[in-house]
Amino acid sequence: MTDSSSWKAFTVERAEHVAQVTLIGPGKGNAMGPDFWSELPQVFAQLDADPEVRAVVLTGSGKHFSYGLDLPAMAGDLGQVLADKAQAKPRTDFHAMVKRMQGAITAVADCRKPVVAAISGWCIGGGVDLISAADIRYASADAQFSVREVKVGMVADVGSLARLPLIIGDGHLRELALTGKDIDAARAEKIGLVSDVFDDAAAALAAAHATAAEIAANPPLVVHGIKDVLDHTRSAQVDDSLRYVAAWNSAFLPSEDLTEAITAVMQKRTPVFRGR
Repeated sequence: MTDSSSWKAFTVERAEHVAQVTLIGPGKGNAMGPDFWSELPQVFAQLDADPEVRAVVLTGSGKHFSYGLDLPAMAGDLGQVLADKAQAKPRTDFHAMVKRMQGAITAVADCRKPVVAAISGWCIGGGVDLISAADIRYASADAQFSVREVKVGMVADVGSLARLPLIIGDGHLRELALTGKDIDAARAEKIGLVSDVFDDAAAALAAAHATAAEIAANPPLVVHGIKDVLDHTRSAQVDDSLRYVAAWNSAFLPSEDLTEAITAVMQKRTPVFRGR
């Protein structure tokens, strides 16, 4: 059954106690623009409240899971904090925007219904933030991952730095976050970012649905309890990290390097960073 809500960035389908949430853009490669950030918490609030849904499969439409933050679509919001660097108002507004974006990803992590992500193609930046909020992650053999914010003059601030230490460990995260390098599905499985790798996108999605169905067949209150207990020990650490990075980026994000990064993306060229 397809959700009757007219989402712009998602489709939602429900069948036999499992919901499938599919990223559909509208940006290229399911890039995360304003619609994504405003709709994501609403989608997962509805699924959390739906007694017929016991597990969720999260995937992307087309060849790629997500290219991450849609910089052209979000440039206006970023431009406000860059336009008047010394003033409190744009920094305060930017801090509030970061908190809203963090809240959107946290809505996935906090959903009482376990979330199984099926990832194919590129999963970049905000895409990694999003899958870090899932309970289980599967990939197709063509999947590639990148914590790429450093490449565009930003500190990742909506979930990766808070949640990935608990998934892949501190050392692997430092390598990915400090280099912005790309890793393939085999490497992602080796470091624990994904639980398993499948031949293609269809097989990965089928595996995600099979696992979601297994979860949905268990007593739902017990499943909720398992998630609650597992999340209890980590929630304070994640919340503290998110609060700190929101404040840090509000203070230090404005830079010539960030402007250069956004300009380079628009002009499709390699940025030149000068540490200013």
